[in-house]
Amino acid sequence: RFIAKPCALGLKVQANGPQKAQPNAILEKVFTAITKHPDEKRLEGLSKQLDWDVRSIQRWFRQRRNQEKPSTLTKFCESMWRFTFYLYIFTYGVRFLKKTPWLWNTRQCWNGYPYQPLMPDLHYYYIVELSFYWSLMFSQFIDIKRKDFGIMFTHHIVTVTLITFSYVTNLTRVGTLTLCLHDAADVVLEAAKMANYCKCQKLSDLLFLTFAIVFIVSRLGIYPLWILNTTLFELYEALGNFPALWVFNMLLVVLQILHCFWSYLIIKAAYKAISKGKVAKDDRSDIESSSDEEETVPRSKTPHSSITTNGTSGANGTNGYLTGGTCSEEH
Repeated sequence: RFIAKPCALGLKVQANGPQKAQPNAILEKVFTAITKHPDEKRLEGLSKQLDWDVRSIQRWFRQRRNQEKPSTLTKFCESMWRFTFYLYIFTYGVRFLKKTPWLWNTRQCWNGYPYQPLMPDLHYYYIVELSFYWSLMFSQFIDIKRKDFGIMFTHHIVTVTLITFSYVTNLTRVGTLTLCLHDAADVVLEAAKMANYCKCQKLSDLLFLTFAIVFIVSRLGIYPLWILNTTLFELYEALGNFPALWVFNMLLVVLQILHCFWSYLIIKAAYKAISKGKVAKDDRSDIESSSDEEETVPRSKTPHSSITTNGTSGANGTNGYLTGGTCSEEH
């Protein structure tokens, strides 16, 4: 409110949201009580009832759906908040871990387990990370809605469970490695989103491709070879079999499955970026783009003919890593 918004306005981020639909009691009742996506039969019935052409009614519903979406300014502020947090906590994690022996030798994670002291720096690191993901767990219901809402909800549940479980069972050393590794890509992702909202296309494209590389290398390379290797094999060799080992590894494997799903989406978007010379629209976009048919819409003889298009083109209305001609959301 006091930092992100002034920064956004200074960068000339668009403050207004999608254009509002013209007030209409009949269409509003259908929208709220029956359906937000009327079929052809219902559109024809409404057209006869209101003496509007079908395309005008389609446009009204599109505008009505989009007017509930957040503005670019709101999305910029959300991304700036997350960027600030990820940058801070990633920097803190690197500074903390470079002084620990288990960063360079993962077998040190299990020396003396479970009687390992809980250092104040490690405790602070865990509590801040857990607080942030708990906040995401609740705020995702009021924040910007994206198409991968279910996947993100699963991710937050797994993450909160992992952090809590590893803290309770004192598996915190490997937990710090996992947290720091995951924060690396998120910093670049939020920076790419902010560049997108500022309409810095080249910078946004560069940051997104950087994010794609960091994400795939860290989540599909380092994570399984570094984290899963020590929890699946080195932990078993050092301490043998015990119940917490299986629960912990099961949660880590679920996290890896989510990594594979997101990597598929990211690779697909990166391929489009390379083949077309620019980054395509985020698959997780929460704003509906105007259809081509709106470019030449016949005017109705009714007063409704004064309605303009909804103005939510891909350049202004997408919500994700990239601009369109979405992620996240893409991440």
